[in-house]
Amino acid sequence: MKTIGIIGGMSWESTVTYYQELNKAVKHIEGGFHSAKVIINSIDFAEIEVLQRLGRWDEAATILCDAAKSLEKAGADLLLIAANTMHIVADQVEEAVNIPLIHIVDATGQKLVEQGISKIGLLGTAFTMEQAFYKQRLTDKFGIEVIVPNGVQRRLVHDVIYDELCLGKINQTSKQDYRAIIDDLVENGAQGVILGCTEIGMLIQQEDTDVALFDTAQLHVEAAIREALK
Repeated sequence: MKTIGIIGGMSWESTVTYYQELNKAVKHIEGGFHSAKVIINSIDFAEIEVLQRLGRWDEAATILCDAAKSLEKAGADLLLIAANTMHIVADQVEEAVNIPLIHIVDATGQKLVEQGISKIGLLGTAFTMEQAFYKQRLTDKFGIEVIVPNGVQRRLVHDVIYDELCLGKINQTSKQDYRAIIDDLVENGAQGVILGCTEIGMLIQQEDTDVALFDTAQLHVEAAIREALK
């Protein structure tokens, strides 16, 4: 079994989910007392959040690159960035190390193709919904059209992530708001919706809606396990 290196802490709430789901998956596949081989470098999200807000992505990339190098030096065989938004610097991180980076968009895109999805809705931070790094990769690599909520809805989705979910708060009103936004995306032609922030799965699960949901944290974990158990 290969050792999985995780750049976590962005936020730590979803990093907990990664650790739990990686171990559950290995236990399910391998049985017995087996668990995942995992090394976590958990970053102080307060530092990253400031750099995100100021658009200082190169400085954020330096922090993540240093974390990736430390994980490689510690013995990681493959690498995960346990956050959708910070894949905005995935290319820099990939270049900084000699171990493979399992890209969260690729893990998601592969699943969408398997499901025959050609048009998908995307929820995430404003950075993920509005910048090209995420949507364009899905379109260029997988031929999938991506649509996002309107401006008011995008702000609501973003604020819930930072003001509630990253702080471990689950608000039922926010859940209803998210469900309404998901329904609007479907009305606009989406065949499903990507939960494109690793914290959103804390708020919305498949049982909350009839719309097909694609939880990126879970899909990322599954891709990592496939690689680790090769």
